[in-house]
Amino acid sequence: MTNDRKSSIERYSSAYTLSDMEIFIFPELFYALVLANIMSPEIWKWREDPWFAKMENKSFTYRINRVKQFIMDNFVFNLDLDTWGLTTKERELERFSKIMDMEILRQSNALFGYEGDKYYFDIDIRRHFGLDKYTDSIIPYWKTETVEAMSAFRYKDGYTTGAGECVSLSSLYAAAMFIVGRIPLEKIFLIATPLHSQSFITERDGILTNNRRIVTKTMWYNGTELSEKARRAIANEKITIVSHLSGYIHFMYPQATIDRQEYDRMETSLRAFLTTEFTFEVFINFLRTKNEFWDCFQYRHRRHNKECYIDLRTIFSYEHSSKNKFASESRKLLFEEVDARDFAVSPKEGKIIINDFEDYLNRNPQLSFDEKKEYFILHIMSERCSRMRTMFEEMRDFIRTEPRLPSVDKEFSSFPPLQINTSQSREEILFHINEMSSQNEFAELAQYAYRRMTGVPWAPFVKAAIERNPVCVEGLTGKSLDDIHALLSTLPDESIYSGDDRMALPDEVWNFGRGDGAEKAFVMAACLYAATPTATFTIRIDSGSAVFETSGKQYSFATAKSLRIHLMVENGNTITI
Repeated sequence: MTNDRKSSIERYSSAYTLSDMEIFIFPELFYALVLANIMSPEIWKWREDPWFAKMENKSFTYRINRVKQFIMDNFVFNLDLDTWGLTTKERELERFSKIMDMEILRQSNALFGYEGDKYYFDIDIRRHFGLDKYTDSIIPYWKTETVEAMSAFRYKDGYTTGAGECVSLSSLYAAAMFIVGRIPLEKIFLIATPLHSQSFITERDGILTNNRRIVTKTMWYNGTELSEKARRAIANEKITIVSHLSGYIHFMYPQATIDRQEYDRMETSLRAFLTTEFTFEVFINFLRTKNEFWDCFQYRHRRHNKECYIDLRTIFSYEHSSKNKFASESRKLLFEEVDARDFAVSPKEGKIIINDFEDYLNRNPQLSFDEKKEYFILHIMSERCSRMRTMFEEMRDFIRTEPRLPSVDKEFSSFPPLQINTSQSREEILFHINEMSSQNEFAELAQYAYRRMTGVPWAPFVKAAIERNPVCVEGLTGKSLDDIHALLSTLPDESIYSGDDRMALPDEVWNFGRGDGAEKAFVMAACLYAATPTATFTIRIDSGSAVFETSGKQYSFATAKSLRIHLMVENGNTITI
């Protein structure tokens, strides 16, 4: 990353708004959000929940499942156009014109023409996300939420729990697995593709998070709808960013800061996770996802001491409503659920008896995929199943996914690493991150993402607040400043961010219907700036009062923040008085 980009006010202000595009352009923001969540008291409170009692003495599997269930119970996936509002392609391109060109953006961002995942391309990406009612220029902000913003969704109409989009959930998982699951950060990697973000944990066979859920290696190959959704991003898209405690690597930038050995270790673990053997169970799991091949197979079953036959399609229909599975030890119980009328006394012509597959695979586990394939095609398949070669090519893809990771043809550099471990307290970690903020770019940007306003310049926050909070502006359009002040004064004086020096953005105040007086003053600033970008205004926070002033008129709010600042904004430029 060039020095110009490192010092850019867009970079620092993006640490507050954290849109998907901002994280793509400034990949160091991805891990800064993880650190901000670790700094926050919110996830540390989870340790006190009875659900996590004596976690430090539990097995790895127990711990990750406890964290997963807690997240599933307390958060839902949210990706709508209303929460964080809309922007335009032109506005975003102008913001980043010195950093990014349109061609690279087309290769990497679905809203700028990316077509990497055929599924989304086929359904029309804009229609899928509800953008078809707008011009092609309109795109969503899709801001990534801090843990505080995720938790605050419970205050929003239509929600009873917290919520967040995929980047938010992958960052939440990384912090929660560390704080509550006691998994070292060195084992947790964040993986971003153009349409999705996940976390990968390099423990045992590997664990992949997928929105609110987790996916084990066994689950990756179980042929369920959940695993197919989890597969979609890595199977169909290039990986744009891998982020880790030691640094990041981005497919586009020639420099990388991630520790090369850590990256190699992650790649080895991920490739092992994405590769399995051609066994009968895996073969059935594959067929479960490919209904176009179901009618090629039948199963020979011994019932009441007589041989009978049943279609694979019928078997899968029973599986759908049963806890028992055909390719597992519960097969006998599954067939006890099958109606006698679904069995035939003779095999159907043109259908392959799948028992022959099972017998051969069980007898020859040492053979390669190609050896097994050729045997089946030569000795078991008939001409009436002409699609079998196609089936085996798709099966090859099923048992081995090739991740399109960022190339290691980079200039690797590093910054002094953070020394954070699971035995430290929150206070010790906070102190260390603060101490390292002048040496480690993740630690530096975490100060902004954490929303602590002491010790950082105000200009990035002001820029983010007045330029990139369209939802409160739309909600208050047409109202005078007097009306806006009166309406904001009726909202609870309660910040979603604990502490007396942390600040919510205007859209967070508006979305969640609450805010400290200092935060409400910036809602007024955002509305004035949207209506009159050349307007001059001041904000003064001191001694329990937050005052917004423009054109000689003052609007005052009570504040519990201990911040002391006097700002003047002219033509969108911030001056500290």
